Amino acid sequence: MYRTKFFDHLILISGVIFMLGPLVVAFTTSTHSAAEIHTHGLMLSIGDDFTSTYDKVLFKSGGFTGQVTGLTMAMNSLILGLGFAIGKIVLSMLAAYAIVYFRFRFATLAFWLIFTTLLLPLEVRIMPSYKVMSDLGLLNSYQGLILPLLASATGTFFFRQFFKSVPDELLEAARIDNAGPFKFFVDILLPLSRTMIAAVFIIMFVYGWNQYLWPMLMTTDEGFYTLMRGIKQILQVWVGAQIPDYNEAFAMAVLAMLPPVIVVVVFQSWFIKGLTETDK
Repeated sequence: MYRTKFFDHLILISGVIFMLGPLVVAFTTSTHSAAEIHTHGLMLSIGDDFTSTYDKVLFKSGGFTGQVTGLTMAMNSLILGLGFAIGKIVLSMLAAYAIVYFRFRFATLAFWLIFTTLLLPLEVRIMPSYKVMSDLGLLNSYQGLILPLLASATGTFFFRQFFKSVPDELLEAARIDNAGPFKFFVDILLPLSRTMIAAVFIIMFVYGWNQYLWPMLMTTDEGFYTLMRGIKQILQVWVGAQIPDYNEAFAMAVLAMLPPVIVVVVFQSWFIKGLTETDK
């Protein structure tokens, strides 16, 4: 028994090291100067340039216009991630609510039509979406970055399956209490859906935060650049003494990983707590 536990823990620890190893190396390398990295490659020890590197990445203005900072790009990524997550959850819940509880004809057909949009990735519809946003004058705007991608077949599927598992007795009780559709949705379904909301929020926030292709197409103003685009641009824009600023590129990558990790940790705890309360 103890031998089995030992091997189980050994496998888990090996997996943790395998997953976190590259992140640790990226962080330690970012604390060294670009010249050291260029000469010696990846570094495993903490260097002396931690403060200067991260201060420069976060607060020093750069880019082609000399006005964009890493903090600005991080804020843009945060707005994009939150906009994606909140918008997709709201639309998905409303769509699933209508499909499950409003007994209109062809509801099942409507759901499967929504679901088949999963077969159309962003790359397929990116040019029509760009054309629509351009005609509406929404290029270089948060509305243009967020609105075209809010519809989510995945979120609608998850919430539909969850709503179908809600006992019909709750709906009947709401009708007896003269609760209308809106009150039933807000007072009953929303509290019951908190675990599903947490799970979908994690998925959609990480999806929005990591967006690269759509922001690259929609933004030519550096004031709307996201961290994902900044990582690509950093070696082309911030160059010193003919040596690419590898330390700043690694620092930017480390900073880009922090918000998704925080969101996953925070909402994972909420998700588990919600499951426990639901079981009670």
